[in-house]
Amino acid sequence: MKIAYTMAPVRGDTDLLLCRFAQELGVRGQKPAGTVQINTECPDAGPCDMDVRVLPDGPVIRISQSLGPEAKGCRLDPDALETAVGLVRRSIRPETDCLIVNKFGKHEADGRGFRDVIADALSMGIPVVVGLNALNKSAFLDFTGGLGQELVPDIRALIQWLERASISCDKAARADAAC
Repeated sequence: MKIAYTMAPVRGDTDLLLCRFAQELGVRGQKPAGTVQINTECPDAGPCDMDVRVLPDGPVIRISQSLGPEAKGCRLDPDALETAVGLVRRSIRPETDCLIVNKFGKHEADGRGFRDVIADALSMGIPVVVGLNALNKSAFLDFTGGLGQELVPDIRALIQWLERASISCDKAARADAAC
């Protein structure tokens, strides 16, 4: 199983790192699938708006919802997230070089969200890179049976891991689901 995760210490840095990673893969002529998160600061100094870009070329989907200035609950729009999940599921092909999931979050920890897409990609031999936070790390490790490899939050580390994962599981073997 070729799955890795990264966790940056500063809020929002994992999102930026995975965006840069996806861009670098595109520059290299590789074909990533998945999502990267784009956070947009709000003019009223409230919580940022959260969008995901479905790789490689869009669309961009707003996954946050405005709950009002006094709200304390989760702002994730589950319907928008599931729209992104469906688009990613339909975009994965045997020639996909990597699946990037912006976050293994509460929905994935609860058995929803990108969980099945991650499993599908792994069953096809496609390496997977996931953004993670400490809150959901235990659920992620349970999901992967402890086989997820932690990567330092550095673009070079992600690229090197993918290169190693791709060598050990080439596309010909993927067609046979042998890796």
